[in-house]
Amino acid sequence: MQAEFRARVSMKNPVHFLALGFGSGLIPFMPGTFGSLAALPLLIACSQVSIVSFIALTLIFSVVGIYLCGKTADDMQVHDHGSIVWDEIAGMFVTFLFVPITASSLLVGFILFRLFDILKPWPIGIIDKRLHGGTGIMLDDLLAGAMACGCLHLLMAFWPAALALF
Repeated sequence: MQAEFRARVSMKNPVHFLALGFGSGLIPFMPGTFGSLAALPLLIACSQVSIVSFIALTLIFSVVGIYLCGKTADDMQVHDHGSIVWDEIAGMFVTFLFVPITASSLLVGFILFRLFDILKPWPIGIIDKRLHGGTGIMLDDLLAGAMACGCLHLLMAFWPAALALF
């Protein structure tokens, strides 16, 4: 992260700490990928909770993320700085709605989510460009997560062996 933006955030501030993905967003290259990776231990920890609890956590992460990302972006004075990765964490949770958490599903889901998040196919790209603030920061990743989730469900339905690799 550039020094001028780094000086505007503090890992001692809980809002910044969460928005920067527990520090994973501070990695100077591929912060979105590292932010997505930061979601994996959380997903594994949540793998045994009920589906209702998982949905509730996903909703909480998403709604709270609007504030976390918006506030941190305001503090940094940059809209959607690459180091703000809470949106990736929430997007990863959306990816795994109604999907069994296994090593294979985590790998495939991670790859799918990153593809949708990086390539930004319609309508993700439009949302990314037109919406601002915390909602804009969060919504494109939540939609990328929904598209990755849909692909995972198609794989489970039509090619279950793809998720039974290990």
